[in-house]
Amino acid sequence: MRNICIAAMLCLGLATHAATPIEKLADRIDEGASKKFVFEKVKSDKDFFELDQRGDKVVIRGNDYVSLATGLNWYLKHYAHIHLSWNGMHADLPETLPRVARPERHETDLDLRYDLNYCTFSYTMAFWDWERWEEEIDWMALHGINLPLALTGADVVWRNVLDKLGYTTDEINAFVAGPAFQAWWLMNNLEGWGGPNSENWYRQQEALQKRIVRRMRELDIEPVLPGYSGMLPHDAREKLGLNVSDPGFWGAYRRPAFLQPTDPRFAEIAELYYDELTRLYGKANYYAMDPFHEGGNTAGVDLDAAGQAILGAMKRCNPDAAWVVQAWQVNPRPEMIKSLPKGDLIALDLFAESRPQWGDPESGWKRENGFDGHDWIYCMLLNYGGNVGLHGKMQHVLDEFRKARASRFNATMRGVGMTMEGSENNPVMYELLCDLPWLPDTTTKDGWLADYVTARYGKSVPAAQQAWTLLSNTIYNCPPQSTQQGTHESIFCARPSANAYQVSSWSEMKDYYNPTDVIRAAGLLLDAAPQLQGSDNYAYDLVDVMRQAVAEKGRLVYAVMRDAIKADEPALFDAAAKRFLSLILLQDELLATRPEFRVGTWIARARKLGVTPEEKDHYEWNARTLITTWGNREAANRGGLRDYAHREWNGILRDFYYKRWEMWVDRTSQALHQGEPLPSIDWYAVEEPWTKETKPYASTAEGDPIEAARRAYRQITTAE
Repeated sequence: MRNICIAAMLCLGLATHAATPIEKLADRIDEGASKKFVFEKVKSDKDFFELDQRGDKVVIRGNDYVSLATGLNWYLKHYAHIHLSWNGMHADLPETLPRVARPERHETDLDLRYDLNYCTFSYTMAFWDWERWEEEIDWMALHGINLPLALTGADVVWRNVLDKLGYTTDEINAFVAGPAFQAWWLMNNLEGWGGPNSENWYRQQEALQKRIVRRMRELDIEPVLPGYSGMLPHDAREKLGLNVSDPGFWGAYRRPAFLQPTDPRFAEIAELYYDELTRLYGKANYYAMDPFHEGGNTAGVDLDAAGQAILGAMKRCNPDAAWVVQAWQVNPRPEMIKSLPKGDLIALDLFAESRPQWGDPESGWKRENGFDGHDWIYCMLLNYGGNVGLHGKMQHVLDEFRKARASRFNATMRGVGMTMEGSENNPVMYELLCDLPWLPDTTTKDGWLADYVTARYGKSVPAAQQAWTLLSNTIYNCPPQSTQQGTHESIFCARPSANAYQVSSWSEMKDYYNPTDVIRAAGLLLDAAPQLQGSDNYAYDLVDVMRQAVAEKGRLVYAVMRDAIKADEPALFDAAAKRFLSLILLQDELLATRPEFRVGTWIARARKLGVTPEEKDHYEWNARTLITTWGNREAANRGGLRDYAHREWNGILRDFYYKRWEMWVDRTSQALHQGEPLPSIDWYAVEEPWTKETKPYASTAEGDPIEAARRAYRQITTAE
């Protein structure tokens, strides 16, 4: 009888086995996939994962859930040839998994792998719901990320704190930025733009952040919560009688005030903030604070005292916490961090692939002594404004990482990080960055890339391998000395003129590759269609690479238009302009075949979060404004923000960029034919009406991406 009871209890225990977080993650990839693996948590002084075989099951060992997820992803890529990416986080695993012939182990002493920029929360994540966030957290874990920025719901904290300080609802609404612009508000750059936010919005964001941080912690991911750095509304002196400094303006926007560390209420207000943050989202071991971001005026501020006050307030909340700060331009000010204890601050070397601050003697932004003994993370920024376009420094990212590892600053190097302003682009570069801590020093760019292409498409196809090798040596081989801000921007998205080149104000782009090489690479990738048809990753890449090829052709044709103006050849201008405009529409048609490249997807996410018609329209205005004018007339023109976050997407190409170019072409043609001066157009007046429209745009794919790519390639390689 006793044996029967024991057996019954064992059976009951098996029947009620609670799935672990890593098993749940595997099942989200493919329902039931966890049964094909054995996951084993093993204590270790270093982060590691190990692949092994036990019978018909693959064994994955690791020291925590992130390491186990990294091992799972490594297995999927290198054994099953399954690549999970932003365009697809689900897969059909084979019935019988490929065997691990011999144990494979990877370990790293880089214990922090960081993700996200403040800007990512606006340029990409502004309108994400839980379904999208759940996929992203899985993506993080699978790619070894254990330290992501977690800003969602910060506005709820501020709303509650300001209410306790005596601010009215209208005053709070004038301070807290709208959904698409909260990144710059939280970086102390502006107040209120894009608002006001509704009670529904605050309620949704609070619930969403609670789910985000709960899932992160379940997977052993440490969320970096927004800490208190002295920010207050600009009228805090008049409203609260506080000693605040005026950091001035960020472009055309007035910055919030900075509460002086010598004010006796600094500790009190900071404590009020941390108490509310903790009540809502729990305590964190890492807090992000970036005072005086991008040119904030520090006149009259004791920076050493400010650093001490900011750190002290954080430590009173959690004595074990560390301050995470972005190293961007002159921040963090050396005077602010010099007296802080080592180990209490982690500097994100935000643009280390182009303007490293860790101590590289060849950098224009170098700090002779790095971060003066503070811990730091090697980061890759790569994308600015969420702009669409192929771009990267593939070989240089490898080389610069290894240079840092071989330098005297390696002693305080804690890891690697992705600090893109906009994500969901250039997956090859982010995959490389995430792999860096786990790769042998002998890994070559070409060897790594060949494995990547095989995993991404499920098989090795010579034409696809050739296409990516060509891309890696051209458009993904931006010179080390280049400091251009992201991709070589599409001429289709530029404000029209007789001397158009870059799209955004601060691009710094220069020609560094032959555009015909990109067109040739697109043709090679198209040649792989018979073997790769049916692969979603292939379809995404084919459309993206072909999109780049069409944009390159557009730039070449625009050069003819420009030269025709200089040569006073109206007929030549008309012919080239007709061809140019047809390429914009061709691009629009191509991009309709993928939801990732449709403005309708962006707008649909925004409207979905609205509860009332008014909220839906307000969120759509936020979404449309961010990617076009960015701000009001003054901010767009004098502030230089217009087109900073331009998107080469279906829908906006046809109804916004095409309309601008068509207007300019018509007026320029008329001027050339009549011998008149070239037109002067008030572009903001042309652009702003689109931001206020609510015309619906489709978000689902239309048409076959391979056939659309064939048509596009035929049109850019033949004289039609």
